[in-house]
Amino acid sequence: MQDAAEKPAITPEIVAEHGLKPDEYQRLLKILGRAPSLTELGIFSVMWSEHCSYKSSRVWLKTLPTSGSKVIQGPGENAGVVDLGDGDCAVFKMESHNHPSYIEPFQGAATGVGGIMRDVFTMGARPVANLNALRFGAPEHPKTRHLVDGVVAGIAHYGNCTGVPTIGGETNFDAGYNNNILVNAMCVGLAKTDKIFYSAAKGVGLPVVYVGSKTGRDGIHGATMASAEFDDKSDEKRPTVQVGDPFTEKLLIEACLELMATDMIIAIQDMGAAGLTSSTSEMADKGGVGIELILDHVPQREANMTAYEMMLSESQERMLMILKPGRESDAEKIFTKWGLDFAVIGKTTDTGRMIVTHKGKVEADLPVPVLANSAPMYERPYFHPVPPAPVLPEWVPAPNSLTNALTTLMASPALASRRWIYQQYDHMVMGDTVGRPGGDAGVVRVHGTQKGIAATCDVTPRYVAADPEMGTKQAVVETWRNLCAVGADPIAITDNMNFANPERPEIMGQFVASVKGMGEACRVLDYPVVSGNVSLYNETNGIGIPPTPAIGGVGLVPDVSKIADIALKRDGDLLVVIGLERGWLGQSLYQGIIASKFEGAPPPVDLADELKAGRLVRALIREDKVSAVHDCSDGGLLVAVTEMALAGNLGVDLYPYEGTLPPHAVWFGEDQGRYVLSVSPAKAEEVLERARLLALPARVIGKVGGDAITIRGDEDPTPLAKLRSLNEAWLPDYMAGH
Repeated sequence: MQDAAEKPAITPEIVAEHGLKPDEYQRLLKILGRAPSLTELGIFSVMWSEHCSYKSSRVWLKTLPTSGSKVIQGPGENAGVVDLGDGDCAVFKMESHNHPSYIEPFQGAATGVGGIMRDVFTMGARPVANLNALRFGAPEHPKTRHLVDGVVAGIAHYGNCTGVPTIGGETNFDAGYNNNILVNAMCVGLAKTDKIFYSAAKGVGLPVVYVGSKTGRDGIHGATMASAEFDDKSDEKRPTVQVGDPFTEKLLIEACLELMATDMIIAIQDMGAAGLTSSTSEMADKGGVGIELILDHVPQREANMTAYEMMLSESQERMLMILKPGRESDAEKIFTKWGLDFAVIGKTTDTGRMIVTHKGKVEADLPVPVLANSAPMYERPYFHPVPPAPVLPEWVPAPNSLTNALTTLMASPALASRRWIYQQYDHMVMGDTVGRPGGDAGVVRVHGTQKGIAATCDVTPRYVAADPEMGTKQAVVETWRNLCAVGADPIAITDNMNFANPERPEIMGQFVASVKGMGEACRVLDYPVVSGNVSLYNETNGIGIPPTPAIGGVGLVPDVSKIADIALKRDGDLLVVIGLERGWLGQSLYQGIIASKFEGAPPPVDLADELKAGRLVRALIREDKVSAVHDCSDGGLLVAVTEMALAGNLGVDLYPYEGTLPPHAVWFGEDQGRYVLSVSPAKAEEVLERARLLALPARVIGKVGGDAITIRGDEDPTPLAKLRSLNEAWLPDYMAGH
């Protein structure tokens, strides 16, 4: 250890600055049997941060279903892996970069994309698709426009420069995110099932190798910062935000994949949150070995870096590898060819300890198992939120005109086209994108085959805020429906659990209920959780974000020539809606925007009906019985039909509703489990009959044709051109400052 004269005293203030509570520091002292050095304190602070240790959430995450017939690797590695058949597998995960993106939107969002891509290619997969789920504050908030501009530009820059298509996502605006935006990035990669790489450093005397970019002082305390709530001085945390370089990332992907094609690698790990600290300790722990690091050998971007800075830096585009002995020079040649740093910075040992030396001095000497596994695991107190009572359809006032209500909704920030965002993303690069943004799910072809991977992400935070259990169940099911709607068999999910301060019992209650809802939906649908991320302390000055458990779903398309999209294609087709209609207006966009309040219970989910409807829709797509499919979600049935009409530039003639429910509740209610199908008249009766045989309600609601949305019995037809203009205008006008 350092000499006493050189060793700074660890004061309560220094402990607090590292995000450790007094009782946690006492726990650390007991484990070590002595006071830590400053470097050791820094190491423990990041490993015990919420961001790295999941200390508030682990006890609940363990209840989720994580295995299934197609699951190759569940939670616990860099990313989840599922089997696609024929020796192919999909590797995917979603992660948050919320706090950095608020402080420095361009770099925060860009490095979020870079980090999640590294999680995927460190498993041996080539990234083939990116998605993102973005939540911004109210449009009128003074920071919102700046944040949207920076975040979208950062995502576009990083994804486009690395040559990975962005194929889907979602963007919400809500005052609940005014001072704490959410940037959740998802990446899907492709690998061969016999060439998956893991992070366990098994074996003694093996070289520990650093590759990629040099280490700088950027991102120090990034993990700790991501585990704390914001206050009015959050902008001062800008130095904790990492800076990314997508061109280096591209080189790193290619170099790693080239090395992976050899037999030199024993283990590999991305240097993400907590940088060298987490990657070395996790690899050593999983392999049951010790590790010695000589920091003098770490490639450094800045002069006079300390051990503390190098161990905690979150500089981007870096990987750590354990190689087979004697293969160092062969591996170095590959990385030198790609213009990347390569350095042997240590070795594995049989001591079970992490020993860090710098300039001949031992800066840290810690037991690996303790470092990796001793973080406190809290069963925090919580109380379950009481769900509100349902709102009956007749309690919500009808509009003067259905079509006027429709135009108001389509022009609102909630439903306005996101084209301004996704046209900045290259979604066709690599040449395998077959399902583009703007539909229910993006689809990329498994290169050189007829198979496709479908991916989507979704959550409706207003549902979750009203009833976390049912709202999260709905989010899982929404991704399921989105996959079914393009013709994909849903396989598994990843999640990003964004919540406020878990030390508040009401917030912890939201989290617990949310996990319960997710677990139930995943079990019934056979749709396990294979990876994910928890982001807590998303609040500013004690005001938390709406609970936002973002769900990313991945499915397999057996034949990409048999997929569906939302665009109407044929004059004369009949529109069929499948699924139970209850006219559910509680927590609907109609209720919030037209009736000016959100209240009541969110729409319930019937998992048994979801299973039946999803299977039927997939079968109809593959049998070429339908020409377009769209699930009903935000805005209800009339919005879904309008989106289909706008996508295909074909109008619809809608028949009057003849049931017992109020017409506005049928057209705008957000009943779950519903799909709109475009079917030729010759096949319509068969489709209706197949639904009835499954005890699924189904009816014909209109006919495709013309250039307007017509609701018989309502006012004059609304031209598609008018709807398109209103729907497309809001976001570009807003971003232009109009």
